[in-house]
Amino acid sequence: MAHLPAPRGAIRAEWVTIPVQTCAGVSEAAMPAWWARPAEGEPRGAVLVLPEVFGVNGWVRSVVDRLAGEGYGALAINTFWRTAPALDLGYDAEGLALGREHRDQVSAHQLLADAGSAAAWLRQRHGHQRLGCVGFCFGGHLALIAATLPCFAATCDFYGARVASFRPGGGAPSLELVEAIPGRLWCFCGGADPLMPPEEIAAIEAALTDADGGSPAREPGGRHRLIVAPGAAHGYLCEARADFNPEGARQGWAAMLKLFAEALAPG
Repeated sequence: MAHLPAPRGAIRAEWVTIPVQTCAGVSEAAMPAWWARPAEGEPRGAVLVLPEVFGVNGWVRSVVDRLAGEGYGALAINTFWRTAPALDLGYDAEGLALGREHRDQVSAHQLLADAGSAAAWLRQRHGHQRLGCVGFCFGGHLALIAATLPCFAATCDFYGARVASFRPGGGAPSLELVEAIPGRLWCFCGGADPLMPPEEIAAIEAALTDADGGSPAREPGGRHRLIVAPGAAHGYLCEARADFNPEGARQGWAAMLKLFAEALAPG
């Protein structure tokens, strides 16, 4: 079975804590995160990684490490830190059920606080003003929300389900936020994803096209894009999942790196 590439260059990686300003009677709290960067020299850019419902597990940490091997500073935050600071689950029925319990306690408001705090940490750490963001599954949904922050020049939403019908914590569907995204947003979906039926993919395509002034979302060259992996199911980028799709994963990874190379280049 083919796999995503291992880190190409030497890296350094470690757990860190990110200070987060809160509004619920606590002035500041510490959010766990996995941080990796090239072993030598300054990163070429910085990327925030948002995990699946399984937390900052081994696969998510491997994504961070691979991005560091490509020359980026990459930071995976635990978006479930308020209820499960050390969430690290496997890809089985028990892990999915527990992860969904914590997922259902996350709000868009909390995510924006977490993403904004992580962005401030990245900027202070390395001075990069143009940041990237990538999320997977529920993290992909959250990445679309985070993309509304002006610090993110480029965002990749991998199979973020329910964006056309739901917003974490309540409110209008998250897809309605696309018009407010100042940077570039690329959405990746599997053509056979049971969690993202054709009507949702069509809604995503329409929203991206409208927000880009009518530039067709499935065609390259626009600010926003929709990339559908034929025959791929949910979670197709992850080797640890039964639905891993080698060709879809290869193409998705390459497209993400292309976007970050273009959008995060200095100047």
